[in-house]
Amino acid sequence: MATKIRLKRLGKKFYAFYRVVISDSRNKRNGQSIEEIGVYDPNKQPSMIQIDSERAQYWLGVGAQPTEPVLKLLKITG
Repeated sequence: MATKIRLKRLGKKFYAFYRVVISDSRNKRNGQSIEEIGVYDPNKQPSMIQIDSERAQYWLGVGAQPTEPVLKLLKITG
């Protein structure tokens, strides 16, 4: 099973926020996820980014591939 770390869109039109989730790469963007590891809210000033780094390291260690937006968030949070 190829897993990806991706953003799951929530909220309403023009006021979206995202959950950082682990999901199978064949699932839809907002489809079933394996685990939720964080939250990203770009609407707050400054943007709120909360990612469980321990779980992110685990999933990266077992081969999960982050998408480009998630990779940028991981670099910001360390």
